[in-house]
Amino acid sequence: MYKFGTRAIHAGQEPDPSTGAIMTPIYQTSTYVQESPGKHKGYAYARGKNPTRVALEKCIASLENAKHGLCFSSGQGAEDAIIKLCRPGDEVIATDDLYGGSYRMFTKVFEHFGIKFHFVNMNNASDISKHINAKTKMIWVETPTNPLMRIIDIKACAEIAKKNNLILVVDNTFASPYLQNPLDLGASIVLHSVTKYINGHSDVVMGATCTNDDKIQEELAFIANSCGATPGPQDSFLALRGVKTLHVRMDRHCSNGKAVANYLRSHPKVDAVHWPGFTDHPSHAIAKSQMRDFGGMISFTLKGNSMEEAFRMAAATKVFSLAESLGGVESLIGHPASMTHASIPKELREKSGVLDSLLRLSVGIEDESDLIEDLRQAIG
Repeated sequence: MYKFGTRAIHAGQEPDPSTGAIMTPIYQTSTYVQESPGKHKGYAYARGKNPTRVALEKCIASLENAKHGLCFSSGQGAEDAIIKLCRPGDEVIATDDLYGGSYRMFTKVFEHFGIKFHFVNMNNASDISKHINAKTKMIWVETPTNPLMRIIDIKACAEIAKKNNLILVVDNTFASPYLQNPLDLGASIVLHSVTKYINGHSDVVMGATCTNDDKIQEELAFIANSCGATPGPQDSFLALRGVKTLHVRMDRHCSNGKAVANYLRSHPKVDAVHWPGFTDHPSHAIAKSQMRDFGGMISFTLKGNSMEEAFRMAAATKVFSLAESLGGVESLIGHPASMTHASIPKELREKSGVLDSLLRLSVGIEDESDLIEDLRQAIG
């Protein structure tokens, strides 16, 4: 098998047979001509399959060392399809430190359909077993978590899932396939918001799933086609373009992230910095064992835990843009409690560690010294 960088550029893609075009064409069509009723070349209607999208799915699957890949119109669309593998009465054990949109979907949408969710601290994976019962269907993991950068032991979770015949889902958005491959560690399904690092240019909204399980893939593909949360060819083309530089971008995200994390930790007005690359991070050893580097996502709190001071700083940055999302080439700053995690009740937010002064950084690939100077002037 080719190395990651080669696969990022070539996997799933061949020169166009009619013209020799090196880039996969944008197949801007809603339907396909059939030779006779029901007889076609694998494509009948574009909600089900589109050649541009198929090329992207094969590429992402290759990067995750997966047999199958599926793309969706958003990361939430991918999550929606995965939870639809459950039935009324099933239960899902999810990490208590997760993306606010996931929490909102689980509690405000799927709980109405009789699916029960347990939000559990997974710092010690063995604690998951305490919440497993005859109705448990799935374990839902983010690692690193959003926004506290906690690390969950994927291999330990996989052993628990296998022992209890459960589906283990790992949201790999923060790490990307370049830094971490959960299927290799025993996960059943890998989830990505392709919007983030895989595309990397803040111009596409998309999700993806990868699996080695034929039955799971068949069910997810059925759900995608039946429910229709599939991306169009233009977005698929843009994501194919973006993924070609994933390995190069991630190296810069990681080096800039390390520099920024160390700067923040030395600042007298900063309280705590959350980044798994620190050797005294509670789960640094696990991160080192399952990740190739520590990424460009960082969160930190200010001394005094003042929301007003956090707001002031977030609005004062000039290179870091105040915006939701992450994983693009440009650096972003966000305030989880009022932005990405606003849908989580304050009591639960604070219990998990999402304090009023917590700020989250998506460190981009700009010049390192400019990023540090921007934070210096913003913190004051």
